[in-house]
Amino acid sequence: MDISIPELLGVVLAASYVAGATPFGYLAGRLKGIDIREHGSGNVGATNVIRVLGKGLGIPVFAADFCKGLVPVLLVQWWVRRLGLAGDAPGMVAAAGAVLGHNFPFWLRFRGGKGIATSAGALAALLPWPLLCAAVVWLLVFLGSRYVALGSLAAAVALPGAAVALRWSQGTPSVALCWFAVALGALAVWRHRSNIRRLLDGTENRFERRAKGGRGA
Repeated sequence: MDISIPELLGVVLAASYVAGATPFGYLAGRLKGIDIREHGSGNVGATNVIRVLGKGLGIPVFAADFCKGLVPVLLVQWWVRRLGLAGDAPGMVAAAGAVLGHNFPFWLRFRGGKGIATSAGALAALLPWPLLCAAVVWLLVFLGSRYVALGSLAAAVALPGAAVALRWSQGTPSVALCWFAVALGALAVWRHRSNIRRLLDGTENRFERRAKGGRGA
C-alpha cells in the first residue's frame, strides 16, 4: 500500500477526530429525555452524567469516552506496524484527534467536554506509566478535597512531570512524547479555566452523586 506520511497522518487525524467527537454523554442524556448540557455543570463529560443521571449511565459514559481515546491509538499503532513504519507521530496524531473531537465535537457545534477520560484512554497506549502516576495524583487530590476539577488539574500537571522524570531516569519516553504530555496537560488546564475561577472564588461544588444545579467539573 503506497501512502505518504502526510496522507497517513491526515487520515489518522480525521478518523480519530470523528471517533472522539461521538458525544456519549449527550446521547446518555437523550436516553433519559434530557439535554445534559442544560443540567448540572452543563458539561457532556462523564462527571456531569454521574451528577445528573447517576453511576448507572455515568460509568458507561466514562468507559466509552476512555475507549474513544484508546482504540484509535491502538488501531493506528497496529496499522503503522503493518506498513513497516516507526515513530511516535501517528499515535500522537490519533490521540490529538480523539481529544480534540471530544472537546470540540462538530455534532454539538464544537461545545464538548474537557477531555480527561479521552486523554486518559489515549495515554494508556502512549504513556502508560506517566498516566498511572497522574491517576494516583488525581485520586489522592480528589479523595482529599472532593473536587473533581482540582484532581484533574493536579493530574494535568503531574502527567508531563512524570513523563520527563521517566525520560531523565530511564531514557524513555521520547522527547516528542514528553512534549505531547505537556501539550495535553496544558489543554486540560485551559479547558478547566472556569473551574479554576470558581475554585479561587470558593464557589466550586464538591462532588456529589446527583447535584441539582450548580456548576462543577
